[in-house]
Amino acid sequence: MPKRNRGVRPGSDRGQSKHARRLKVARQFLRTLAAILAIVFGVCASARAQAIDAITFEEAIRRAVTNNPSMQQAAAGILRAESLLQQTRALSLPSVNANLTTNMIGPVPEFGGQTIVPRSQLNTSLALAVPVLQPVRWAEHAQAGDQVVVSQRTADDIRREIAVATAQSYLAIITQKRVLALNELARDNARAHFEYADQRYRGGLGSRLNALRAQQELSGDEARVEDARLAVRRAQEALGVLVAAEGPIDAAGEPTFDTPQEDLPDQDLISSRTDLRVFAARQAAAERVLNDSWREYLPSVTTLFAPQILSPSSLFSPSRSWSVAFVASVPIWEAGERRGRERERRAALDLVRAERADVARQATSEVRSARAAVQSTERALVSARAAAEQAEEVVRITDVAFRAGATTNIEVIDAQRRARDAETAAAIAEDALRRARLELLVATGRFPR
Repeated sequence: MPKRNRGVRPGSDRGQSKHARRLKVARQFLRTLAAILAIVFGVCASARAQAIDAITFEEAIRRAVTNNPSMQQAAAGILRAESLLQQTRALSLPSVNANLTTNMIGPVPEFGGQTIVPRSQLNTSLALAVPVLQPVRWAEHAQAGDQVVVSQRTADDIRREIAVATAQSYLAIITQKRVLALNELARDNARAHFEYADQRYRGGLGSRLNALRAQQELSGDEARVEDARLAVRRAQEALGVLVAAEGPIDAAGEPTFDTPQEDLPDQDLISSRTDLRVFAARQAAAERVLNDSWREYLPSVTTLFAPQILSPSSLFSPSRSWSVAFVASVPIWEAGERRGRERERRAALDLVRAERADVARQATSEVRSARAAVQSTERALVSARAAAEQAEEVVRITDVAFRAGATTNIEVIDAQRRARDAETAAAIAEDALRRARLELLVATGRFPR
């Protein structure tokens, strides 16, 4: 008699229970593996975040104005202007030149059996030129000195531009990190709400619709967190480029800006602006060039002293001799070239004056706008913070009502979105106030120090 198969029949309750237990074990294993991977990736991400150097606001400005390639280019411009000044100065100072000449002739001329000029003769001479009266050269030397001042003022203005760009990048990091923290908080709240809604659904107390709504909000918040992280990294990379670092740089803390007094007149506030100093130096240089135009009508006098040695000497030329010459050059008539240059210089001066007046007018407008921006953003920040606190209170009330079964999670999700938007608006208002204060310091020439 064949033995009866004691195995579990397909479709039996015992077979289904074993299969369910296996699926449960597999799910637990996958959840554990996912948790381990999340921890590992979190540790790696935190390690990468810790690898980014964090510096203070003052240190960022100092490193930017010291190491930025634009400052090196400005320094090279100053060196070039100083070298041109040295060249123009050398033209009005004495100069010495040595000449060595060897002549060979043939046939050799003779007179009465004596050689008049040797076949081979070495002529050694020195030439000493001493400028006695050089009005044009003297004017060019003074004009080159003005260009050195212009280059120095331009370097200061470039330093201001680099410092402003660095400050704005630093503030951008602070704002983006604030937005990232708000998005992470919104994601955590959405996750807690989803877990609660999913728990109610699995327990038979809630609906799948509520769980899907909460899960949809959680997925959207996770995407916004990733966008915020990318924005932080880009801002850190931008700051690293400005401070000439080899990698991204993080902001170590929030700076404080001391705004100037309200009772100071605008002209006193903008007097220290570097861009206005650049135009003032350019105008002074253009005025000097125009005022020196009359020097082109003056004569120039140069003294030349030239000793020479002939070896061997000839019949009519001694072996040692010297000469002194006074060379005077007097311009008489050049068909209007000097008058044309004077008109060109006058036009250049008028252009610089117009540009300076326009920059000064724009500077005073920037001061007024910056003052109004500070006052407006301060009021807007107070309202934005109040709105954020009110939105957070709405979230708490709607969450309590949902847990009590008085409402659906639509109200909770809407309240969470509004709270996130209100917190983000408050962070943007804080950033706007910091930027407005920085703008006021820049407009009044008090940044950087």
